[in-house]
Amino acid sequence: MRMFKGLALVLSFNVLFVPTAIGEESRAALVPLPSVDDFTRGEDGWGVGLGLGVEYESAYEGSDEYEVEIDPAGAVQWRNDDDIYYWAGTALGWRGLRSETWLLDAAVAFPFDEGREEDDSDDGRLDGLGDVDASTELVLQARHAFDANWRYWLDGRLIASEDGNLVIFGAGRRFGDQTDGTGSDLSVVVVYHDSDYANRDFGIDAEQAANSGLEETDLDSGFRSIGLNYTLRFFVSESWQIYGEALYEHFSSDVRDSPIARSDYEAEVGVAAIYVF
Repeated sequence: MRMFKGLALVLSFNVLFVPTAIGEESRAALVPLPSVDDFTRGEDGWGVGLGLGVEYESAYEGSDEYEVEIDPAGAVQWRNDDDIYYWAGTALGWRGLRSETWLLDAAVAFPFDEGREEDDSDDGRLDGLGDVDASTELVLQARHAFDANWRYWLDGRLIASEDGNLVIFGAGRRFGDQTDGTGSDLSVVVVYHDSDYANRDFGIDAEQAANSGLEETDLDSGFRSIGLNYTLRFFVSESWQIYGEALYEHFSSDVRDSPIARSDYEAEVGVAAIYVF
């Protein structure tokens, strides 16, 4: 799972395109955070935002090879007061605002691709390791703001699957005074994994070691990485929205010792254009 990935490109968008106040004519978003999409324009009922995004990202977990990928962007949402039910990509979920300072989120994310395949590495660095299938994930998240303006917040997230579990803790800062979900925010995150999740991405069993010539590697549960996540969202017209994200993830020493991790870090930059109906 690629989570945190260079800030330069998206930060430049913040300079070249000052977020507009077009969306301010609408009621407030569920929470005024650019990293939490709300296409309902503050109204109960349907909210739909559809578009395309371009990402420059690592070819697989721990890779030093990068690729450009085009993916759909946006979501279909139904809002009822302080609750939003959504379908975003392959995820079905619910999020709700409680007591103005608690945001709860629960989703089931179905596999989007085949996971990691040997030919994901053009340099042949995965040869002999076989393919790793993607699995359905249950994602549970809670964010707590220090006040109703959501200027600062704390975040906790659990990602559970048959392949293991991942836990993420974060702290964030929102920039801008918009209440329609535009502006930008920055968060720092610390990631922990159990041994099953760690070995799915970075472990090498005896058979894989024999087939690939790489050293057998078995990782324990514990600290996985620390990272930064920057998000930008703004309207360029009444209906068109630009979304940008930059992530950086620096791996722990245990992860870096795996032969699969060809770099100490991963980085990703993505930009999407979304039409809000």
